[in-house]
Amino acid sequence: MTDSIDGQDLAITLGIEEEFFLVDPESRDLDADPDEGIFEACERTGGPHKVVHEFLRSQIETNTRVCGSVAEVREALSETRRLVVEAAEAHGARIMAASTHPFASWREQAPTPGERYRRFASTYQETVRRALVSGMHIHAGFGDEDSRIRIMTALRRYLPFLHALSASSPFNGGHDTGFKSFRLTMMGNLPRTGLPGALHSRAEYERLVAEYLRMEYIGDARELWWDIRPASAFPTIELRICDVCTRLEDAVSIAALYASLIRWLLRHDRNGTLPPEPLTEFIDMDRWIAQRYGVLAFFGDRASGSGRIDIDDYAAALVETLADDARALGCEAEVRRALTIIRDGTGADRQIDLYRLRRLEGDDEAEALHRVVDQILVETKEGLGDCGG
Repeated sequence: MTDSIDGQDLAITLGIEEEFFLVDPESRDLDADPDEGIFEACERTGGPHKVVHEFLRSQIETNTRVCGSVAEVREALSETRRLVVEAAEAHGARIMAASTHPFASWREQAPTPGERYRRFASTYQETVRRALVSGMHIHAGFGDEDSRIRIMTALRRYLPFLHALSASSPFNGGHDTGFKSFRLTMMGNLPRTGLPGALHSRAEYERLVAEYLRMEYIGDARELWWDIRPASAFPTIELRICDVCTRLEDAVSIAALYASLIRWLLRHDRNGTLPPEPLTEFIDMDRWIAQRYGVLAFFGDRASGSGRIDIDDYAAALVETLADDARALGCEAEVRRALTIIRDGTGADRQIDLYRLRRLEGDDEAEALHRVVDQILVETKEGLGDCGG
């Protein structure tokens, strides 16, 4: 996105990683031993995109090409989803876009072979074995090294809202957890997850990494699994808090909000008018509220002092604040879709609604959860055209 104001570069590039589950179409359970031909087919036909293994063999990760606009993000996500859907279906599996599988058991899963994954399993033991989760990571390239760190810190207050819009993990191990996103709870058992502290320069970040390395807590900066972080391999800030969105258009909306927030904050950073930083403890409280309630959240209202603010009002005010930046980036409709997500619900809401409906209509628990998997599989393919299967 080539962009400038008063000669100052505000260009933003985007790229998205999505982690999917591979599902057996007969049992609807995870495919714990998928055909390696799925990955080989993706490697042959992936073009500018990458498809890689994840920690568990029953997972597959896509990495889009670098995109210069939100319109390109939509195109790239359509291509990567179609790529893995077609490869999986050609080899007897299905692709599921949700951050937990409704009833799969972590005990039945096997890690992907490789020294790095073997070391993780050895170090983190049952905490990583139980982390049967997938996520969406959005990379944004912009500014210089120091401005990226300042903007990363300023973005922290918006992470609970972005997470609420993505929620897709209400079930775990065959039961309703009561959370719209149980994924973050499961990830929270690992160290160096959650919110990063407030950082204000690249040098400050590098000193922190150096201390982690000196004390041999990590092997490299990739093992800082924060909700948002500087990427190790790219000059980007990587948004990591989000569940994988079941619907592609919801993922595009979150990418548009992320880009628009960055542009808005960049303008304030260059004018020296970034908003005061809230206490990490209060952002963390809103983060838990987003996990628990999703788009039914009431966040802390730090602006008016009235206590709490409904997510509807929060979103409407944010969309208005970002209107000029969304217009400059050509993604007004995608940013406004956040209001639709709140009104219609997330992937988590649709899973819960269908499960409860099927139980009321006489399905036993297993039958109802199978219907939930079927719904997720259908929604994963929405907007991709004819993918066969």
